Amino acid sequence: MTAHDDVHDEVRTRILDAAEKLFYERGIQAVGMDELRTAAGVSLKRLYGTFPAKHDLVEAYLRRRDARWRADLAAYVSACGAPDAPAARIRAVFDWLGTWFAAPDFRGCAFINAYGELGATSEGVAHVTRDHKRALLAYLTDLVRPLDHPAPTVLATQLALLVDGAITSAAITGDPASADTAAAAAQALVGASATARA
Repeated sequence: MTAHDDVHDEVRTRILDAAEKLFYERGIQAVGMDELRTAAGVSLKRLYGTFPAKHDLVEAYLRRRDARWRADLAAYVSACGAPDAPAARIRAVFDWLGTWFAAPDFRGCAFINAYGELGATSEGVAHVTRDHKRALLAYLTDLVRPLDHPAPTVLATQLALLVDGAITSAAITGDPASADTAAAAAQALVGASATARA
């Protein structure tokens, strides 16, 4: 890697950091490229040299947030429950959500927010949002598999709806307890699955 590559990566990171903070806090359409340039501390030429159009920056911001969000969730769940304790690992998903909901900068799901703003007009935003939701569903399906549920994808889909509902509810109400409510519903679903197998 050359010094030029290092500078490019550092500039790209500064721009994405500024975009993530501003887009997530205020919305994508409310933030202009000049404001992003100022927040990132780069010239407009450097900004457009790194991201030729705003939609390129929006998609890069969402992809980076997806990778970080899912990695943080997976790390928390892995630390909270052994692979042979699937119910505890599923509960840990909602515990992690509750911690996130209580953070002062919590503004809901970045992907739902972005889709609400731009999904009808930006295929890129719609695509990144669908990718994020598919990846979350795949992760939840992997958590469900050790339960030997007859339809793990169905149960995982129900859990994904609980996750999205809890995130949306917490964003609207400002109440982190949405995670506990969703966790109780998830526990009932998992319990029903165990009863059906017995």
